Amino acid sequence: MGKSLVVVQVADGVGRMRLNRPEKRNAISAEMAAQIHDAVVALDADAAVAVIVVEGAGGAFSAGADMTESLAAYEAGDRRFNPSADAAARVAASPKPTIAAIDGPAYGAGALLACACDLRVITERSRYRFPGVEYGLVVGAAGLARLVGSALAKELIYTSRVVEAEEAARVGLANRVVPDDALERVVDELAREIAAGSPLAAAWAKRVIDAADGGDALALEAQADLALRGGADHRERFARATERVTGRGASPP
Repeated sequence: MGKSLVVVQVADGVGRMRLNRPEKRNAISAEMAAQIHDAVVALDADAAVAVIVVEGAGGAFSAGADMTESLAAYEAGDRRFNPSADAAARVAASPKPTIAAIDGPAYGAGALLACACDLRVITERSRYRFPGVEYGLVVGAAGLARLVGSALAKELIYTSRVVEAEEAARVGLANRVVPDDALERVVDELAREIAAGSPLAAAWAKRVIDAADGGDALALEAQADLALRGGADHRERFARATERVTGRGASPP
């Protein structure tokens, strides 16, 4: 049996879902994405779980999608290969309150996963990056705009620049910033405080607030993804980025 890329623990009404690929800074592969999906399905079905926490092992939330795996899929002609977005969408669809406990980088698909959660608690060394446009894609624009407003979302998406913890807290990408060694304690306290309330009322509150935000932007982002992913511009840009980040190009046939 292979390594568990997502480790799930349940205690005191809180389901913790830990991304467990620290040697790759928790880059989201297709296998990890499938395990994220299955973990959320199981936690949603567990009546003992009132709150879901998503975290990363080894000092990183997630550095993004597994770039070499993605590039190989695009080079093979699979324009729809995007398992990390499917995983983030499943997290966003959970009726239960969700908290992203973020330490270190939340880049690309990792930032998308963080924004799919209801709340974000980050450490002082955490940082976000939304590099989709640099790669010829649109990644996280819909969720980002709801959190930080359209003008700043456009800047972050257009430039792909890094957002450090202090700015993240100031602009709405974090509910709280805590010292690096306090993340687990603060998230546990917040999760248990939420779990002490009515799960039914929390689920309804989430539906009402999400409805107030509107869903058209998410549908449009999905449409943009279908148009861009695997096209010539995306393949060229993503191949250059993969070589720069990983030192490797597409896998040999």
